[in-house]
Amino acid sequence: MGDSRTRPKASPRVKRMKRRRAQAARSAAADVVRFLRTEQIGGLVLLGATALALIIANSPLSDAYQRLSAYTFGPQSLHLDLSVAQWAQDGLLTVFFVVAGLELKRELVIGELRSPRQAALPIAGAIGGMVVPALLCFLIAFGAPGGSDAWAVPVATDIAFALAVLAICARDLPPSLRVFLLSLAIVDDLGAILLIALVFTAHVAFLPLLGAAAVLVVYALLQQFRFRGWWLYLLLGLAAWALVHASGVHATIAGVAIGLLTRVKHDPGEHESPAEALEHRIQPISAGICVPLFAFFSAGIAISAGALGAIFTDRASLGVLIGLVVGKTVGVLLGAAVAVRAKLAELPEALDWRDLFAVAVVTGCGFTVSLLIAELAFDYGEQQARVKGAVLLGSLIASLLAAGLLRRQVRVRTR
Repeated sequence: MGDSRTRPKASPRVKRMKRRRAQAARSAAADVVRFLRTEQIGGLVLLGATALALIIANSPLSDAYQRLSAYTFGPQSLHLDLSVAQWAQDGLLTVFFVVAGLELKRELVIGELRSPRQAALPIAGAIGGMVVPALLCFLIAFGAPGGSDAWAVPVATDIAFALAVLAICARDLPPSLRVFLLSLAIVDDLGAILLIALVFTAHVAFLPLLGAAAVLVVYALLQQFRFRGWWLYLLLGLAAWALVHASGVHATIAGVAIGLLTRVKHDPGEHESPAEALEHRIQPISAGICVPLFAFFSAGIAISAGALGAIFTDRASLGVLIGLVVGKTVGVLLGAAVAVRAKLAELPEALDWRDLFAVAVVTGCGFTVSLLIAELAFDYGEQQARVKGAVLLGSLIASLLAAGLLRRQVRVRTR
């Protein structure tokens, strides 16, 4: 016999309230996603994650933080039994490099880098901004413990952090300044990625690498044939990532490759290109989850007066610090000046050398990629902590100096 009791029907008023709450929740979620697409918010979230890691690592929760970082999970049969920190480094950071690859592809095909003369200035600045800090760091650290490994750490510029400083402090400066910094940072990160692939790959298993190449070829062909099934692209991306990881090459290379192989031009009647659609969807995930979590598990180092002092007595750490604060500034300006002097490039009409000087200083915000290289170059231990401390301190100094210089330029232009 059935139950005679029946659930009371919701009144129209209750239904309306439920619909309003659902609409409010969707609206709030959309607002969060929209905010995460802005450079200021992305930079602030990254800074907040770093501050939280430093607070926890220097509190009674430090042991729990280290245990969580070292906790291992994943399928051992696929060689993916990684620690939480490794998943953040090899997995989550790959999403950031997909975004970087998409931005680079867009600039190369339809953006500022499509014209050799337009591209020459940021490319020359990026090359100088990689070579000079590497040489400066090598010379300072030469012969010291870890000196032969530290030179690669200060070559990178953190796109999110640098653009956040520019967006917060220099809204009234010409838009071409942002284009210059974005193009320079993308080329800079591409150089850092090549360094990771060439220098920090001890052993390469060629069979998985060939498998990854085959998967990426299929991805590229599907893009050219206008296949629209996102689920297959997701599976191919995951397969490429797993195979690159199994090959011994740093798995973030797969993210760059996916970005570079994604189509950026609109077809007639197409609302947005695949690159725009993909970036629109994953950029908030990268800025709000992936990069902050990487920073959280990378930036948690013990800080004390002795630890800070050790940065200045350890020549490898000192080389990284000076490479970021001084080497990046000198290198970017030198590279740009050589390109202009050789008539390979010209300074945009709206900009002057004081503007470029301020931007050159902000490129010393190495942060995400510099922390990644520090982890690859140094084993766990006190020296890795000192080098990472130098990255954090150098990025902080560079951002504060650049903020002051950019605000000064704004005041000069608005008088």
